[in-house]
Amino acid sequence: MPEDIMYSSMKDIKPGKYLLIDGIPCKVVELDFSSPGKHGAAKVRITAVGVFDNQKRTMLATSHADVEVPIITKKKAQIVSLTDTTVQLMDLENYDTFEVTIPEDLKGSLKAGAEVEILESMGKRAISRVVGGA
Repeated sequence: MPEDIMYSSMKDIKPGKYLLIDGIPCKVVELDFSSPGKHGAAKVRITAVGVFDNQKRTMLATSHADVEVPIITKKKAQIVSLTDTTVQLMDLENYDTFEVTIPEDLKGSLKAGAEVEILESMGKRAISRVVGGA
């Protein structure tokens, strides 16, 4: 088992939680429950959005199944420099620098020196929100 994945019961999954769909970390948006049939178990249709690519994904599972849940860490970073599509960040804990693409919803609102919150999981990073301005 990879070290940044754990397993959780389907009953613990709620909107706003994270899970893996096709090996990609996603944030749950909606759950749709179907009642059990004559010989089958109840099913859950999960609609989620990819954390790093913003693509909508769906998953169908039984209500008693176990699902893979990514371990996502939140960190703070400071913007060092900007281009049109990428931003160079410095981790405020260990002072490493790295580049990530600018999310569509944050284009035009980022400035050098501002603090942002980043999500990190499975070797990928993404900006989630702006924490403080410069």
